[in-house]
Amino acid sequence: MNAKTIAVAVVALAVGIQFIPYGKDHTNPPVMSEPQWDSPRTQELFNRACADCHSHETKYPWYSNIAPVSWLVMHDIDEGREHFNVSMWGIQKKNEGDDAAKEVREGEMPMWFYTIPHPEARLSDSEKKELISGLEKTFGKEEEGEEK
Repeated sequence: MNAKTIAVAVVALAVGIQFIPYGKDHTNPPVMSEPQWDSPRTQELFNRACADCHSHETKYPWYSNIAPVSWLVMHDIDEGREHFNVSMWGIQKKNEGDDAAKEVREGEMPMWFYTIPHPEARLSDSEKKELISGLEKTFGKEEEGEEK
């Protein structure tokens, strides 16, 4: 194959994948139940750094309309809501809120690649400490040695 044929094939593929619907539905399910936040500040920090993937109040950025990025965004949202969803608090059987503070403390959340296009999710050290403390007060702590 020559370079022109390869370029045409790549463009055709890039256009073709735009018609795959996964990741294109940007409607949020209704909020069924929310936790009793320990403070408005904890909720504010959570909303800045966590809510897009861990609630039904996702704000979809422009790039979430373009495949294959839309697929990755939707996968992360589906995964985040499955493990910890404040919009289904007390309703969703598996809701690992007690892991939330640990994930932030260990630098696992928010995910590094999320903070690149979402600079508001980059918390200062003092904001991280506030969020960790507030998450522990709101959801409890994971017990030492506890298996999930």
